Amino acid sequence: MSNAPVDTGRRRFLTAATAVVGGAGAVAVAVPFIKSWNPSAKAKAAGAPVEVNISKVEPGQLIRVEWRGKPVWVVRRTDDILAELPKHNDQLRDPNSEEDQQPEYAKNIYRSIKEEFFIAVGICTHLGCSPTYEHNKFEQYVEGIKSGFFCPCHGSKFDMSGRVFQGVPAPLNLVIPPHHYVDDNTILVGKDKGEA
Repeated sequence: MSNAPVDTGRRRFLTAATAVVGGAGAVAVAVPFIKSWNPSAKAKAAGAPVEVNISKVEPGQLIRVEWRGKPVWVVRRTDDILAELPKHNDQLRDPNSEEDQQPEYAKNIYRSIKEEFFIAVGICTHLGCSPTYEHNKFEQYVEGIKSGFFCPCHGSKFDMSGRVFQGVPAPLNLVIPPHHYVDDNTILVGKDKGEA
């Protein structure tokens, strides 16, 4: 047994250095492991809600965003468009939105939370084509109605609430995605209010 004096300073240094190296090693192993529990960026993008800024959308204008790989339309309807909606209920297949194509809060003549903004998945319910927005040009397809959506593939027609007209191939109204207003200028598409 050695009778040499113990160098406590050196002992403390070696203990601290070992702890630091061991801790760094544990973190280096844990970070990728914990990261692997989270969904990938691609998975998040595929189903994540989409925030839409509507502050610069002009009356009558349609903007498109993508949610779950589908086009979603946001249309700012004018007073004329809103006034026109109840006038052609007798020409529609499901004027009161009885079919399950919208959340409960959009089950009204406007099929929206706020009358001014119409939000819909821009895919025809016949075979999945994307109809065109015919603003002030729709009368060529339905007499007396100024604006609407026309599917050029098979001729389906929808009004400015996405309600399908009778006598066309599309069987259902356009789908209204879950959404809510974060504030007066922002809509979150893909998530109902209060949904976790």
